[in-house]
Order: sequence, then structure tokens, then C-alpha cells
Amino acid sequence: MNKLVIALLFASLSANASEEAILPIQALWAEIKYQVPEKQQAARYHALAEQAGQLVAAQPDDVEARIWHGIALSSEAGAKGGLGALSIAKAAKQQLEDAIQLDGNALKGSAYTSLGTLYYKVPGWPIGFGDKQRAEELLKKALTINPMGIDPNYFYAEYLYERERHVEALRHLDTALKAPARPGREVADAGRRKEVQNLIAKVKKDME
Repeated sequence: MNKLVIALLFASLSANASEEAILPIQALWAEIKYQVPEKQQAARYHALAEQAGQLVAAQPDDVEARIWHGIALSSEAGAKGGLGALSIAKAAKQQLEDAIQLDGNALKGSAYTSLGTLYYKVPGWPIGFGDKQRAEELLKKALTINPMGIDPNYFYAEYLYERERHVEALRHLDTALKAPARPGREVADAGRRKEVQNLIAKVKKDME
């Protein structure tokens, strides 16, 4: 077996090992998000972020591990809330920016979606790094990579709703409902579709 074949085989094994490590993190995130009581979520997300952080420490160039570390941290920040969550949000921002530097297209642009969401949910200067214009740029970038995805359409719609751009929001929510199912992400898909439906109801009520 020549050196090239050995190198390719090693790369394949490493990728498979990484994928196997990421799958339980995805499953645990969905379980926490949609099945755990809200008061218990911050602690559970913290544990999940530590688990993802260990993967990043072991494989610094694993972009998927960095994305999920960022998602876990941003979810922890959202569940914790308040000024105490800002340092966690900043850590999430760093992980997602690093992931984009490695490969912005990884996981269908999920780093752009999560980073854009952080930018519109975190307070702006002088408290935090929030920036509505930057948020829209990132969310639009996510949509160019994954135009039919449930997550980028939902989060951009949520952004548009908060900016009182209701017609645009409904268009993206309709796309989110039609998004193809993600194998192995059944819990996440079901939970997100419920959020999409709830936001549609809120948008239509505000338009009455």
C-alpha cells in the first residue's frame, strides 16, 4: 500500500470518527432544546458545550466540532440570559468565526446561521457585540449556501419579524415548512417545524 493510499485511508477514518462523535452531540442538543424543561436547559447546554469543546481540543481543525461547540455555547447563553451570558455568547462567536475561517460551507453554512442569530440577539454596543446589519448579512449568506434549509429560513424569518418586515418573514417561513427532512435529525426537525408554525401565527396576528 503506497503512502498516498495510506494517507487517504487515514483521512477517511478520521472523518468517520469525527462524524460519529458529532452525531450524539446533535441528538443531545435537540433533546435539550425540545424535551428538557427550560429551567434545566442552561446546565445541560453547559455540559454539552464542554463535550463539544473536548472534541475541538482534540481536533482543532475539525470544522463540524467547532460549529457544534459554537451552537452549544450560544444555546447556553440564550438559556442563561442576562449580562452573565455575554461572555458565553462571545465564546460562541469566536468558535463560529473560527469555523467559517476553516470552511464556511460546512454543515450547509450552519456557522453563518448561528453567528447571524447571535448578532441580532445579543445587545449592541456598549453592552455587547450585537449588530442588526451584520446579522442580516450573515443570515443572507447562510441562505445562499442552503436556500431551502429549515434553520436558515426560520432564523432569517425571526429576524425579519423582529424588524417588522412581516411579508418577507412569511415567505421564508413558508420555505422553512417545505424544507426537506434531515436524516437522523427527526427530533430537531419536529421541534423546529413547531417553532415555524408558532411564528407564522404570530406574524399573521400582527398583520391583522
